[in-house]
Amino acid sequence: MKYLHAMVRVRDLDASLRFYCDGLGLREVRRKEYPQGRFTLVYLGAPDNPEAEIELTHNWDEEDYGSARNFGHLAFRVDDIYALCSHLMKQGVEINRPPRDGRMAFVRSPDQISIELLQGGDPLPAAEPWASMSNRGGW
Repeated sequence: MKYLHAMVRVRDLDASLRFYCDGLGLREVRRKEYPQGRFTLVYLGAPDNPEAEIELTHNWDEEDYGSARNFGHLAFRVDDIYALCSHLMKQGVEINRPPRDGRMAFVRSPDQISIELLQGGDPLPAAEPWASMSNRGGW
């Protein structure tokens, strides 16, 4: 058996690509449009592990997906959790659970999918502004 992908329905494909690609650093692997079914599939992979993909499913007709809390979360190992959280904040992404411990943070995608960021290797030493930043919202 081989893991293929996790599928996430997205409301705004452009906003989602900005978050996953420009924000998190994933890369678009392939894209397929299905006019007869009125949806687009975009597959994203991490630079270090392109075979484990996220499938973004964009249904062309508006649909209510709710809060997405029932999905759980996607998790990514990162090289520098502080640098990535800073980068995401500059893009307007709220850090819901800051990396106070230098090891773990949570953010949400534009479609409210919870994203867990885990520091690769040992946790980084505690640093500001993260060490004193409180949680915001749910993750």
